[in-house]
Amino acid sequence: MSHGDEQDYSDYGDDTGHTRTRLPDHDPYGGAPRRPGRSPSRGLITVVGVVVLLIAAIAFANRGDHSSANTSTPKSTRPHTSPTGTHPVQTKTNGIPSNFAHTGQGAESAAANYAAVLWSDGMVDTANRHRIVEAVTDQSALQRLQSDFDANYSADFLKGVGLSSNGSAPKGDTFVNRTLPAGTKTMSYNSETATVEVWCNGLFGLAGESSNTPVTSGWFTVTFKLKWNGNDWKVLDTSLKTGPTPITGDNPVSSADEIGKAVKEFGGFTYAR
Repeated sequence: MSHGDEQDYSDYGDDTGHTRTRLPDHDPYGGAPRRPGRSPSRGLITVVGVVVLLIAAIAFANRGDHSSANTSTPKSTRPHTSPTGTHPVQTKTNGIPSNFAHTGQGAESAAANYAAVLWSDGMVDTANRHRIVEAVTDQSALQRLQSDFDANYSADFLKGVGLSSNGSAPKGDTFVNRTLPAGTKTMSYNSETATVEVWCNGLFGLAGESSNTPVTSGWFTVTFKLKWNGNDWKVLDTSLKTGPTPITGDNPVSSADEIGKAVKEFGGFTYAR
């Protein structure tokens, strides 16, 4: 697992389990203009109007007291990630959710939370990184994982991203490293250990007009090996691979200022199922 062993920063990982980040080979803030949206034709507007009126007429004709009908969704048809009624954790360690349930769902929740914090902007500061890793790692793996993450955020890596040796961004720029878990999957589970995959979208880069590493997004999957230590799920090991990656939408690319402002104004989430 190596977050900074290459000087190419647009990718979050590879299929070998080694974490990488790469510089983009193009400027996402520039390039060819997007195809403009087309205005709807008059005929299309007329058709839409007729459909809306038809739907309204059907709804009016079917009015009635349906309070006795059972409108709940059968449990068998609910998606795997729908709420289960289990309350999220209420405790934190160093600001990180902790004391997850001793269940498969608890292991998945722990893994999602740990992905969000282990791949975050807080990891570039050495002291803060050590606090994060210590909070989520089992004692038997702590020294090894501390060394691994220290190597990931080496001085050369920070310089390549555009940060100072202490992890601070240049004046006027905003460093972005935010992980957004999209789903979890249990690969194996028993009362002592669990292996959980977390599918994630990530934002990474330096938002600023002079940045050589503008903020890009990527998809990756983190695999956690977890251990139940008697009170909580803790990390034994992690690995990372690229994807699954959906097709990029046709949204226009935002300016560096807009991205930096959004990161400052929109706080990140913790995750619990």
